[in-house]
Amino acid sequence: MPEINDLSIAKLKEWIKESDNIVFFGGAGVSTESGIPDFRSENGIYNTVHKYKVRPEEILSHSFFMRDPETFYDFYRSTLVAEGVQPNAAHKALAKLEEIGKLKALITQNIDGLHQAAGSKRIYELHGTMARNYCMKCGAEYDMDFMIKSADPVPRCTKCGGIIKPDVVLYEEPLDGEVIEGAVEAIVNADVLIIGGTSLNVYPAAGFISYYEGHKMVLINRDATPYDDRCDLLIRDSIGKVLGMVTEDL
Repeated sequence: MPEINDLSIAKLKEWIKESDNIVFFGGAGVSTESGIPDFRSENGIYNTVHKYKVRPEEILSHSFFMRDPETFYDFYRSTLVAEGVQPNAAHKALAKLEEIGKLKALITQNIDGLHQAAGSKRIYELHGTMARNYCMKCGAEYDMDFMIKSADPVPRCTKCGGIIKPDVVLYEEPLDGEVIEGAVEAIVNADVLIIGGTSLNVYPAAGFISYYEGHKMVLINRDATPYDDRCDLLIRDSIGKVLGMVTEDL
């Protein structure tokens, strides 16, 4: 991987200082620096979790959840739930950009809630969040603390006994219409679009960036993506390192 380019950092700093309509689109790579594994990299969940008789992608599907919630929750708790994790430099930098009025929207594929923990407020969670959970029978809501402390192999509603489901978008489930509408509108109106920590291989989420109509598309990612040739500024480095550098003197 090439070392970070000072000219690229300088250009990104300039674009950020000049703009008050920045939108960020991010993926799992934003949270890996907090100790949360991604999905598709060499060391990601899909390539390292082998103790189940089916692929992780299948376990994270709606049909599998309905068919075998006990195995789903064994995988969910052991692989996706990370207690004690904290926002990293990327989360904090994005929260700072929003606080000073430059970042107008944050669109994330992550479900870990670290952007909220860092202080970000206008967030479009394309794949939902583990922080919200609901009973599939009566709709009662439960927080993450309840899910972690539940002794049941499959968490059950204390009101009606129904199965509780995380408010995350599983495979085979549609994205939320209002979230889609808000995210697309934010991207269409953005002056600067910063994309970070994502392979841009997950659809329909990755297709959202095609709505950007400006000429300041920034892509920050360690590995190559299908959109490398389409961006206006490409930086191959740590998302936390880059965002920390460009926001330190704002």
